[in-house]
Amino acid sequence: MWFLLIAAALIIGYAVIRYVNQRRYLTTLTSEQFREGYRKAQLIDVREPNEFKGGHILGARNIPVTQLKQRLQEVRKDKPVYLYCQNQARSARAANILRKNGYQDLNQLQGGFKKWDGKIKSS
Repeated sequence: MWFLLIAAALIIGYAVIRYVNQRRYLTTLTSEQFREGYRKAQLIDVREPNEFKGGHILGARNIPVTQLKQRLQEVRKDKPVYLYCQNQARSARAANILRKNGYQDLNQLQGGFKKWDGKIKSS
């Protein structure tokens, strides 16, 4: 029983530390804030291609998080990066990959694409 409690405490502690650390390098923006800044930035949809084709924010490029390490050369370090996925989980993973590779101005859409209320395009 004690083992399970200790394991649960360690998992929760790790999650809290990771969340706090992530807030240092990744800014979460509301739809309004995201809309105000994404035209001056690199807008990247990190969902899979079939999700992207089903609908995406107008002007976004599709670089799935599963391909990001191989496609880092497509993302400039001198411009802000605006990331989104379906609900924030993959964009947070993508931001971590980018941070580890020297990217600094990283932003994600709060709530992900499912909370987006701006213009979209379907392929």
